[in-house]
Amino acid sequence: MNQREHWEKIYLTTPADKVGWYTPHLETSLKWIKELSLPKGVHIIDVGGGASTLVDDLISEGHRLITVLDISKKAMSLAQARLGDKAESVTWLEGDITKVDLPTNHYDLWHDRAVFHFLTGPEQQQQYRGNLLKALRPGGHTIIGTFAPEAPPKCSGLQVQQYTPEELQSTLGPQFELRRHEKELHITPGGVEQMYLYCHFRRSA
Repeated sequence: MNQREHWEKIYLTTPADKVGWYTPHLETSLKWIKELSLPKGVHIIDVGGGASTLVDDLISEGHRLITVLDISKKAMSLAQARLGDKAESVTWLEGDITKVDLPTNHYDLWHDRAVFHFLTGPEQQQQYRGNLLKALRPGGHTIIGTFAPEAPPKCSGLQVQQYTPEELQSTLGPQFELRRHEKELHITPGGVEQMYLYCHFRRSA
């Protein structure tokens, strides 16, 4: 089973509010985004946004140029159904972040909760980094949430890469300045504890 088939199966067989990474609102991400005081017309991409409620909350905050990228068509269809008519204002991209062709210097904010840590091989990580460098404009912001060292070694049946702030900084490279980091304990709908690491980077101008 390839990556796309794996995630399609997850969302076809499990309600969106029962998957391990579900949370009603991405509180840390929303708090940090608000504190950036970005104009409402900036371009935001939620990598692996799928069925996440971040897009709902960003729309409620007045953001108008939002892109949701996910490898699972089913996951995005769940978000679209939830949003109703509001879904028409969002750009939906179905694709693998290591392979998808994104516009150059287009996004002001790149958000990713729980995608990057599934890329356990150096080649995959560098393909992701290449897309990040291509698509995020100089001076833009990146918020990434990964498993911290205390988290389990697997999620959804797949191996993950756990990170410290220093390790994530090293992987992304010198073009990204670590501005802040914070750990957050996530408890899955099934009661499993997962320690997340959130990091905010600023791309050098």
